[in-house]
Amino acid sequence: MARKQILLNAFNMNCVGHINHGLWTHPRDRSSDYRKLAYWTELAQLLERGLFDGLFLADIVGVYDVYQGNVDLILKESVQLPVNDPLLLVSAMAGVTRHLGFGLTANLSYDAPYLFARRMSTLDHLSDGRVGWNIVTGYLESAARAMGLTQQVEHDRRYDQADEYLEVLYKLWQGSWEEGAVLGDRQRRLYAQPEKVHKVHHHGEFYDVEGYHLCEPSPQRTPVLFQAGSSARGLRFAGEHAECVFISGNNREATRAQVDKVRAAAQAAGRDPQAVKVFMGISVIVAPTEAEARAKHAEYLAYASAEAGVAHFASSTGIDFAEYGLDEPIRPLKTNAIESATNKLRENSLTRRQLLEQHALGGRYILLVGSPTQVADELLAWVDETGLDGFNLTRIVTPESYADFIDLVIPELQARGAYKTAYAEGTLRHKLFGAGNHLPADHRGPVWERIHSRIGPKGRPRTSRGRLRLPSRMNSLPRPEPITQG
Repeated sequence: MARKQILLNAFNMNCVGHINHGLWTHPRDRSSDYRKLAYWTELAQLLERGLFDGLFLADIVGVYDVYQGNVDLILKESVQLPVNDPLLLVSAMAGVTRHLGFGLTANLSYDAPYLFARRMSTLDHLSDGRVGWNIVTGYLESAARAMGLTQQVEHDRRYDQADEYLEVLYKLWQGSWEEGAVLGDRQRRLYAQPEKVHKVHHHGEFYDVEGYHLCEPSPQRTPVLFQAGSSARGLRFAGEHAECVFISGNNREATRAQVDKVRAAAQAAGRDPQAVKVFMGISVIVAPTEAEARAKHAEYLAYASAEAGVAHFASSTGIDFAEYGLDEPIRPLKTNAIESATNKLRENSLTRRQLLEQHALGGRYILLVGSPTQVADELLAWVDETGLDGFNLTRIVTPESYADFIDLVIPELQARGAYKTAYAEGTLRHKLFGAGNHLPADHRGPVWERIHSRIGPKGRPRTSRGRLRLPSRMNSLPRPEPITQG
């Protein structure tokens, strides 16, 4: 029986300090070059050499100002501040690669869907269909204040808004331009057929949009949809929309339970639960021998900042850990930050000293240290015992962490039949799922394409007894508004 192929993204951010904080001070680390285009194009080429499926770029809006009530430590250790826009990197990296995908984090809470749809379609065109979107709603009070709000929108309410945001995007990406709308016929002076391009009419609780999608259909139409929410509301959202889900594991048993919840949510939404790919964040320190890897780990620890890692985690929970004594149990509070982060505090009753120990390398992700054989053994055990599909590999020292993994671990995984030896052709979606360029038929998005066959001669949807016919699995979802012909 063929072994399951591990999927792999490099996890990064357009900033100095991302997950493992303090390592920017290491003499071999190049993360402070993040402002230079060559830093990114060289990284993309390195990852493509390693046959990585994608470069997953995190992002935040706002700053981490919870710890000590200010950003002093955040600025000193560059904890995701300063941070530049990730979307602007893609054109350059796509230009020096052929296969590498790009997962881009963008916060929908503060971005109009009409313009966001154009930006993502443009990148999908320029990359020949290699773009994914990590859907986030934000969790920082500092972002809400910076964007003119008095406070962050309540957790579950943000997902209500996100549901409608996606409906608008599906109408634009999937429904505004029919397949075959673009002819590019020079002789007839007919670039696009007017009867096959439709104005979107959306009047909802959060958004009012009337207009044509500004872009002709891109290779994927809708970018590959990533999401990372693990709360009950986040899982429901993932079940309805996400194609790839990013989780943070503590141990294999808990990770198995989380993977099962993701698949159950997809099944509850009428989708194939095995079609959702689940990735876990992980850090790896590898060297030719275990002794060399342990020595490298010790070297890295000398440069890491545990306190910077705890300051980052404080904003994830909305709790100022600096207010607690070293051995005082931290009381989980009801906040509007990341629900899964506060749940971890509630489940484990941690002290600040324990948090500092957990963040010894500046971050809290599972850390594997060892020889190529040992690291491969651990990765495969995680996949076999949890049902994971792959990993988001963090950087510790960049680009050294990625180069070590490519040179040492990838060949070991390939020798065991657990990692590809060449890229498949096609878009990012086809590479990941092997089922074509577009969203699958059981996904919520393609319904907007199917509405075209119901458009009548006067721009009104053809109905049966006044009701628009939709696939039966959509009956439990909010009824879509028609796309009328332009």
